[in-house]
Amino acid sequence: MEEPQSKRARLDSPPKSNGNKKDKETTDLYLETIDRHMLDFDFEKVCSVSLSHLNVYACLTCGKYYQGRGKTSHAYFHSIDKDHHVFINLTTLKVYVLPDGYEVDDPSLNDIKYVLNPILTKEQVAELDNTLKTAYDLNNKKYIPGFVGLNNIKANDYVNVIIQALAHIPPIRDYFILQDFESKGSSQLVCRFSTLVRKIWNPRAFKGQVSPHELVQEISNASRKRFKLTEQSNAIDFLSWFLNTLHKDLGGTKKRNSSIIYKYFQGEVKVESQEPGIATEKDALSSFDPRKPIKVQESPFLFLALDLPPVPLYQDERERDIVPQVPLTTILSKFDGKRVQEVSNELKRYSITRLPQYLILHIKRFTKNNWTNEKNPTIVNFPIKHLDMFNFSNDPEKETLGTHYDLLANISHEGGPESGKGSYKVHVRHRGTEQWYQIQDLIVEEMMPQMIFMSESYIQIWERKKRE
Repeated sequence: MEEPQSKRARLDSPPKSNGNKKDKETTDLYLETIDRHMLDFDFEKVCSVSLSHLNVYACLTCGKYYQGRGKTSHAYFHSIDKDHHVFINLTTLKVYVLPDGYEVDDPSLNDIKYVLNPILTKEQVAELDNTLKTAYDLNNKKYIPGFVGLNNIKANDYVNVIIQALAHIPPIRDYFILQDFESKGSSQLVCRFSTLVRKIWNPRAFKGQVSPHELVQEISNASRKRFKLTEQSNAIDFLSWFLNTLHKDLGGTKKRNSSIIYKYFQGEVKVESQEPGIATEKDALSSFDPRKPIKVQESPFLFLALDLPPVPLYQDERERDIVPQVPLTTILSKFDGKRVQEVSNELKRYSITRLPQYLILHIKRFTKNNWTNEKNPTIVNFPIKHLDMFNFSNDPEKETLGTHYDLLANISHEGGPESGKGSYKVHVRHRGTEQWYQIQDLIVEEMMPQMIFMSESYIQIWERKKRE
């Protein structure tokens, strides 16, 4: 029985195309077997058989990853076994036809190469915040570049919210989009974070969501399994580790402005401390003793920790369903340079001596005692715009640089304090339209700004306004 003509054409194709009409028809026939709906380049680039990271190719028909393209390689065997012929090298982006082994260079493949490694120009990056452009995925569904969901692979929602927040800080976002970290030999953590940020802002994606799988795997490796995708961790612990590790991997030192992380996030606080005396009066711990020496220390910070007032232990029936509330300015008064509190058997007084461009606030909700973890559900009231830090700062430049901040991102926690019992979500603002979005893993929805403070805010990022 004679084979169909199309089958013979594929099997009889020459090892190299010389540009004639017959070769072009053969190549076109192979390219018709590509299924873009099956392609997902967010997973770690390892061979599905050997688990090797070296020389990995993706089959453009089924989307699976295989090593090599020689006659003894897994990709070669897959091409013969499954009759799949078009493969792309995940590092070089070169496309080959197997088992013949010749390279294909066709303009129709450019969209696949772009999704694998999206590149945005300086002009495109400059326009990211100016307009609300909608894009369409392969299924013709709308999505907004920059405001796409991240897969929760198992328990990595604490990573997702931090990545979303950082990806919406303009100078951080622009830096990680425009720099070519691969050619600089940067760490895998830096490279994979850069790739993920570019995919979040990709205007030509095949699907309106991104998986952080590659980055989370590298986070697990770089943190020596401290942060995993299979076990939920505390978002502030991860943020602290992530910022400090990025700073170090970018060549940062202890010096101010030694990396882009310190340049935009690092501030300085003055800590005055004194040993407490014998409490003979009712307000003995409300002020320093002028007769005793005061120890003064200047400490840099990447975020400020704010203490919530304790929840009343006993409540009557009427108050049981009432959630306590506190203004943000009340808990910020910890840094007014006047309030004295006892910390670890010392009296301490704090004041901010240098305000950063982007101010990160950590609202301390979780405490751990001998028996269990506890969570303070107090709601914090705050303005969306024009938070004035004037009364909480002794920054000598505050008159020239200004002390007003606008909210840029708000991370909240819902549910119980135990790992896995609660969930994280993030609120981010589109700077061009002032529209707020709530993102919880894959769910992206518009939100009214006055509803944000009703969530149990845990981490906030504020942007310093330019003085007019």
